Amino acid sequence: MMYDTSKFRGIFVAFNSLFDSEDKVYISSIKKLVRKYRETGVTGLYLCGSTGEGIMMSVEERKQLTEAVMEEVGGEMVIIVHVGACATKDAVELAKHTQQVGADAVSAVPSIYYRLPEESIKLNWDMISEAADLPFFIYNIPALTGYNLTLDLFKKMLQNPRVCGIKNSSDSSWQIERFKTIGGKDFVVFNGPDEQYLGGRMLGADAGIGGTYGAMPELYVHLESLIQKGDMKNARIWQQRINECIFALLDCPSLYGASKGVIFHRYSIDCGQPRKPLLPVDPNSEKVLHATKLIENYVSMI
Repeated sequence: MMYDTSKFRGIFVAFNSLFDSEDKVYISSIKKLVRKYRETGVTGLYLCGSTGEGIMMSVEERKQLTEAVMEEVGGEMVIIVHVGACATKDAVELAKHTQQVGADAVSAVPSIYYRLPEESIKLNWDMISEAADLPFFIYNIPALTGYNLTLDLFKKMLQNPRVCGIKNSSDSSWQIERFKTIGGKDFVVFNGPDEQYLGGRMLGADAGIGGTYGAMPELYVHLESLIQKGDMKNARIWQQRINECIFALLDCPSLYGASKGVIFHRYSIDCGQPRKPLLPVDPNSEKVLHATKLIENYVSMI
């Protein structure tokens, strides 16, 4: 392993990309929101991933968002940029840009749409990692990509010295244990499924990256503090509370629209709507207001 991975610990918000009323990257709101996350105590941000709608953004839009974030909190937070794309050349271009703007790491899903053999997936990840002198984090999210990383390919990827960790968003929590045990002490495993943050940490995950963290970062920061103290009884209680909030968000037409609505009410930041075909969500709908109230109530209990 070529890099010190000690800074990749704690809570990383999977950042919601924000678009204005003309469906353009909403630079001013993005800067306000990342500053707010800095103030809540999260470790870092994961840009242009699934929550960030990165696959539905152009290469230039993804660069604009990354630049805006780096201008606002570069050096103050740990920034991981997801560069996965259908075409490897686009991912390589984004990886080079990630290094140019001073972000901390690169991450990528396999190339999507085509059902590729593992040789192609490895080629894609190797070319991306070679494009930037930065830590590389595999992103395993089979529900969206149709591919679940096998232990055979995982072991092959460990031979690449830039591969420093994995964001694992599969439902099978045993994979977290396997990836951590095989990867070793300095290999970073990020828990992906928000509903099992505590379980993932208990099975070996070093940190978490999640899509609902953005609506309630304080709750995840608090849960992580309980885990670090070894207070498992209260950690279980707070994971249950977090799950109540997650399922309130999932009761809305789209999770991303619901999260943006909650963020609007909690932080007074205009977040716009998700990019179509993701469904828009009225921020003043009964369900969004309910989720906001539930989250605010639990935040007040910390």
